[in-house]
Amino acid sequence: MKKLRFSVIAVAMTMLMAGCGTMIPGGTGTGSGSATQTGSVLGDVLGSVINGGGIEAIASVIGATKMTQQSLIGSWKYSGPGCAFTSENLLAKAGGEVVAAQIKEKLLPTYQTLGLSASNTYVQFNKDNTFSASFGGKQFSGTYTYDEKSSKVVLKGMLLNINCYAKKNVNGIALLFEASKLLTVLQMVSAMSGNATLGTIGDLSKNYDGVRLGFDFK
Repeated sequence: MKKLRFSVIAVAMTMLMAGCGTMIPGGTGTGSGSATQTGSVLGDVLGSVINGGGIEAIASVIGATKMTQQSLIGSWKYSGPGCAFTSENLLAKAGGEVVAAQIKEKLLPTYQTLGLSASNTYVQFNKDNTFSASFGGKQFSGTYTYDEKSSKVVLKGMLLNINCYAKKNVNGIALLFEASKLLTVLQMVSAMSGNATLGTIGDLSKNYDGVRLGFDFK
């Protein structure tokens, strides 16, 4: 991941140097106006990369991008299956971002069979540490705690008492579970503990060390 960050910075610096000699519309030549405009744009890009918002937000590693409790607060609607690994080493061992994307694709038919959609699967985290959620139309509510250091979310309610992990995405967040915990949630949604489609969850967890599966929200 560090190599990727350095590569982006190198490309950006190359563009910045090239931009210093570029004429802008209405300008008089290769003066400071071009460099100022180019530097301003690339400065924003570099700032995003250095602060971990541009590259690490995309990486499928829990905790790669710092996520505060404040950034967790809000209403989030389901946008698709979620997948991340617990460390960069395990992600690399599994095969990287391509494999993470493939795992999401394998989860999608299961989620579709269970009828998960943006209209019936969502979660709202409130400032007072209460939450309300719906998974496949099954309503849950209660209290939550969030540990910024570990990215761990603990959801406590009458019908749901479970741990998961929050991850910052480019366009939202992900809530990710150990395979057994995700099965618990999906079995409540399905009301059929023997549903063959849920076998996909167990298979994926066996094939990949340190994988966490769940939901992307935006």
